[in-house]
Amino acid sequence: MTVHAARRARLAAQMQPGAVAVLPTAPEVARNSDSDYPYRHDSYFYYLTGFTEPESVLVLVAASGDAPARSILFCREKNLEREIWDGYRYGPEAARTAFGFDEAWPIDALDAQMAKLLANVPVLYYAVGASGALDAQVTGWIKTVRAQARSGVTAPASFQHLLPLLDEMRLVKDQEEQAVMLRAGLISGQAHARAMRAARPGMAEYELEAELLYEFRRNGAQFPAYTSIVASGPNACVLHYNANDRRMQDGELVLIDAGCELDGYASDITRTFPVNGRFTQPQRALYELVLAAQDAAFAAIAPGQPYSAFHEAALHVLTAGMLDLGLIDRARYANADDAIADKAHLPFYMHGTGHWLGMDVHDVGSYRDLAEPGKPSRPLVPGMTLTVEPGIYVRPSEGVPEQFWNIGIRIEDDVVVTEDGYRILTGAAPKTVAEIEALVGKGQA
Repeated sequence: MTVHAARRARLAAQMQPGAVAVLPTAPEVARNSDSDYPYRHDSYFYYLTGFTEPESVLVLVAASGDAPARSILFCREKNLEREIWDGYRYGPEAARTAFGFDEAWPIDALDAQMAKLLANVPVLYYAVGASGALDAQVTGWIKTVRAQARSGVTAPASFQHLLPLLDEMRLVKDQEEQAVMLRAGLISGQAHARAMRAARPGMAEYELEAELLYEFRRNGAQFPAYTSIVASGPNACVLHYNANDRRMQDGELVLIDAGCELDGYASDITRTFPVNGRFTQPQRALYELVLAAQDAAFAAIAPGQPYSAFHEAALHVLTAGMLDLGLIDRARYANADDAIADKAHLPFYMHGTGHWLGMDVHDVGSYRDLAEPGKPSRPLVPGMTLTVEPGIYVRPSEGVPEQFWNIGIRIEDDVVVTEDGYRILTGAAPKTVAEIEALVGKGQA
């Protein structure tokens, strides 16, 4: 059984007996009259199928009594004329064989087949409310089935939201997924190193972005996992800056937040370094503080530890450092805990220390333990994959030492929880002060 078929079986086993689930892939989106935006499949659909063609729908029928579970793919028919223009398409029969489905039908048969598949079915699972088009299509199927009521046919009596089941499945990565994410982290780490070697004062931010994109693609990554951030000088204090059009000045830092997507899985790395290859003393003081906060966060990652623990560890180190460096007025707070309680860190550190990572860069899965009263932070388990990304951002402000103004620093790595702790997936990206100063501006090998 393929990995995707095994996932379909796991999902079907969680459904009510005889229930049906339906999951479409993402639609193509037109860019203009004769071209589309680059196509990217739906992550949930790909997780269960491995199939990347548009105009496709997966249907699962759960086992009931002696009837086994079934997986059914609806996809585009073979069309040799369209293949001349758009490239190869499997067609139902080849897709059924290649991807391990029990049945496959042309996508044009979906409405007629769903009216049959939903007859006398107790529950329909789908992404309720996620797509107006799908909601309307489901309504049409239900009306068709209900119209057969005089013949003794019943329509599903209830609807269940499908995605929460898949969210929990996707949250824990298997060995195959971890291997892909490790490779994605390696490619992205090499891209960050390439950008460091290329950096020079006077370059445009987009020139470093081009170095990243080149390294992603030449190593086989299909896309950037998200819009790359190349933020120099004051732009580094804008968390989601992505114009990438400023000229980088001598003496400034540049913050690069960029990662590739490989075979459907994202990487997510941030590195911050001096454009001229040498940290100033204020830059180095803040950089070492953020690095120490990341180390503290790593130490809090282990099976059984609450998800919130690594953020709390990083926040404590950052806030203590802010007090020591005069960013937060020490006269007002006895210690870091008091400053955190008063949210004194928020002007300089206003985001969490990480997020789930997987097929999407901000991946699915609850951060709370839904089985516990009060929903506390959920415990980590092996296979969970997350980012660790403390930062500090100092905008010009009264009472803030001027030597730190317009310095923005974030350091981000990807981590998978293991049986005995964690494994860093992005170690190929240089990170220490010594590594960075030895590399920046040295040109490509």
